[in-house]
Amino acid sequence: MANTDLLKSISDLALDLRSSWNHAADELWAQLDPELWNLTHNAWLVLQTVSRPKLDAAFADGRFRKKLDEVLADRTSSSQKQRWFQTLQTESRLSTVAYFSMEFMLSDALPIYSGGLGNVAGDHLKAASDLGVPIVGVGLLYQQGYFRQHIDSDGNQIALHPYNEPGQLPISPLRDSDGEWLRISVQLPGFVLFIRTWQVQVGRTKLYLLDTNDAANLPEYRGITSELYGGGPELRLQQERILGIAGWRLLRTLGIHPEVCHLNEGHAAFAVLERARSYMMDTGKPFAEALAVTRAGNLFTTHTPVAAGFDRFSPEVMRDRMRDYAEKDLGIPLEQLMALGRQNPADASEPFNMAYLAIRGSGAVNGVSRLHGEVSRRIFQPLFPRWAQTEVPVGYVTNGIHTPTWDSAEADELWTSVCGKDRWRGTLGVIDQKLRGAPDADLWNMRQKARKSMVEYLRTRLARQLAGHGASEDEVAQAGRIFDPDTLTMGFARRFATYKRPNLLLKDPDRLLRILTNRSRPVQLVLAGKAHPQDAAGQQMIREWVQFIRRSAARSQAVFLSDYDMGLTEHLVQGVDLWLNTPRRPWEASGTSGMKVLVNGGLNCSELDGWWAEAYTPEVGWAIGDGQEHGDDQGVDAMEAEQLYTLLEQEIVPEYYNRDQAGIPSGWVRRMRESMSRLTAQFSTNRVVREYTELEYLPLAKRFAERSENNGAAGVSILEWQRLVEEHWSRVRFGALEVHTEGGRHFFAVQVWVDELGADAVHIELFAEGVNGAPPVREATMRGPEPIGAGSAYVWSAAIAADRPASEYTPRAIPWHPAALVPLECQKILWYR
Repeated sequence: MANTDLLKSISDLALDLRSSWNHAADELWAQLDPELWNLTHNAWLVLQTVSRPKLDAAFADGRFRKKLDEVLADRTSSSQKQRWFQTLQTESRLSTVAYFSMEFMLSDALPIYSGGLGNVAGDHLKAASDLGVPIVGVGLLYQQGYFRQHIDSDGNQIALHPYNEPGQLPISPLRDSDGEWLRISVQLPGFVLFIRTWQVQVGRTKLYLLDTNDAANLPEYRGITSELYGGGPELRLQQERILGIAGWRLLRTLGIHPEVCHLNEGHAAFAVLERARSYMMDTGKPFAEALAVTRAGNLFTTHTPVAAGFDRFSPEVMRDRMRDYAEKDLGIPLEQLMALGRQNPADASEPFNMAYLAIRGSGAVNGVSRLHGEVSRRIFQPLFPRWAQTEVPVGYVTNGIHTPTWDSAEADELWTSVCGKDRWRGTLGVIDQKLRGAPDADLWNMRQKARKSMVEYLRTRLARQLAGHGASEDEVAQAGRIFDPDTLTMGFARRFATYKRPNLLLKDPDRLLRILTNRSRPVQLVLAGKAHPQDAAGQQMIREWVQFIRRSAARSQAVFLSDYDMGLTEHLVQGVDLWLNTPRRPWEASGTSGMKVLVNGGLNCSELDGWWAEAYTPEVGWAIGDGQEHGDDQGVDAMEAEQLYTLLEQEIVPEYYNRDQAGIPSGWVRRMRESMSRLTAQFSTNRVVREYTELEYLPLAKRFAERSENNGAAGVSILEWQRLVEEHWSRVRFGALEVHTEGGRHFFAVQVWVDELGADAVHIELFAEGVNGAPPVREATMRGPEPIGAGSAYVWSAAIAADRPASEYTPRAIPWHPAALVPLECQKILWYR
């Protein structure tokens, strides 16, 4: 292979973020520039920096060339292999899922993420690559990304915004068939906004990014995509408009026509409008019909546990920024668009809620844990008045993490030896059973090695952090000796926000200090996390931790590492023995940080919130809280802090140090084995993406295809039905109800007047609340053959087992159409009482 061809091949390799979970090529980049690679893990930057003579010399090095050929062959083979989706879903109508997200956490080499939302999005694309699910990502390229954190000598957080130089990021410009850089143009009042486009390779999956830093734009518009979650509402609206509207236009320009559009949070909700507009252009249909057809293929995933967390825009901002789009592009008045984002469509003063738009523009909605599904149904209940809260149309798919990204080298070696190399690329099969057979010594040896690797990393990072702050040589040298590789190490790292209670462990600092400094059973604590630049309370909590660590007795047992990022996360979750999480229930929608320790044999001690509320059993870790909601009750905080201290003192620390004759903490290892075998696969994105595919993507693609048939006839039919229901529902009413019990069955007969709506447009059913957490009972009734008396009254009847009192069942009337999603597309309901 000529050097020109080799350069092309190694460039493609450097641009593929498969390297964030497949480390076969690491030694190649380390050979080209060991220092730069060690500091950045950015293969593209290494390749851009190395000189051509040095690269040619590497190509001439037999060992380097052999390794490069092996890696390239493996990459080609991986891209061509049949994966889970190709082998099991061959008859599906699904060719593409477009996954829209405000942020993606794929690699430290591409810092366009903040935290959990980006983590979920990045891991979703990686798992799609592993499983062969045809997903393309759409996001924004930020010139500065999320802020970088500096902690000064007083513990104050200082926000820094270094520039993301595109030429040093593992991205490439998107080009059209003529080689011209692809730019999307958006007509704004009086001028055109130009949006540059980029491509990111994520194994078999692609991510497309957009940015406005185009020289042809006005200066104030070049900065729209400068910062993630920065600026005020108007800038956020501009960003979300680009993500949803320009993002969908980019897919159209590329000739990509997704059957399913997956909105990862409400930020991307404008995509449902642009998808409808595209359908209008293709078919000549008006907006209402286009939305009725296209919404069937849209999925909205909400991550927000409180109503106040959704993006809202004032009527004034919407009028300034969206009027032209509504009137000229969608062909509707602005107020019609505004109605899609309001609880009360007729309230002209109500802000526009992006989550409401996402719900009204989607064919399915889900939360990100079982508990969050319940919380979301409560949040969105106002959109479905008089419906039982359990029936608000929000399901759940619990989040997971991409295990190959987050496992340590030591854990990977253990899992490979026990479960095989391709364990995360199929249905996961019996890996739990195989893991249970691993010897105690192997599990404990893996933990010992991983903790030692983490301590070495922490020492290096802390020393560099202190040197950067101007610390003395003695302080820097002391950092190089911090922590004992054989000591129980706890980790707490996440966003510092009041609801996450990062200072719960500081309720009694003296007691915490005694736990950390116990001579016979010492404990080490590593902390990290950012507070939003506008969050004064979160920044104060960082200061409190820094001040605590300054105490001479704590200095050797605890450390706060600044600039929490993906690289630091990887090392912490790989090395800590115990991961702490202390949110106020139910404000942690899911949480993924604790999932990352599972594959590495780390254990969790967490509030019964988010994913842990469904994962916890006493055999796999520890829990705090009573599983109830208490708001921000400070008394409850004090009680749960006491519970956490007691767990550490009486259970966790003793179990870790209680060793058998071989020096192994058998009780701790037993818990490790249960945690790894029961939970790792369950809370992996392998399970998540397969679940989304089977439960959401395939049904949505089928429904969209059905609604698109016959020039969108189903959409027209649904709109006509909705109009009839709106016009006549107020005159639907119940008449007499007769109930009797005989032979162990309840018999119900109820009269219902359906007016001009017609009996075929209504379903009558018996409803009873679920018992002991079971879903509600919905018993269908049968309509009599003829109306009774004068008018449009019918008798509906049903018989049901008399295992509950008849009084617990209530007849109700629900609008019905064979193709409609009720109550998502029609919220009307009438109860007998």
